[in-house]
Amino acid sequence: MSLSEHHHHIHYIEFTAADLDAVKAFYGSVFGWQFQDWGPDYISFEQAGVAGGFQRGEPVRGAGALVVLFSADLEATEAAVRAAGAPILKPIFSFPGGRRFHFTDPAGNELAAWGE
Repeated sequence: MSLSEHHHHIHYIEFTAADLDAVKAFYGSVFGWQFQDWGPDYISFEQAGVAGGFQRGEPVRGAGALVVLFSADLEATEAAVRAAGAPILKPIFSFPGGRRFHFTDPAGNELAAWGE
């Protein structure tokens, strides 16, 4: 796909995290993301479906965009998130598009995972 074909598509997502090593360990072990260090205050990630990064800082609390990851095996993903020590905010529940659960990463960012 050429860059012009990406016009108005989500291209990059940035999160904040106080502990970059903790988010690298969590997302690397649970979701298989790969990371690149860009100095002491920024890491980027790949292998997540969209590129993104984490800036060192405190996560913004409150209403905001919810990043939703796809899982072909939702129960296994929820178990891996739990095993990695991440809190489950909403256990697996059904909604009109399938099923999902919400969790927080080690930095306190809320995400969800969904499956059919």
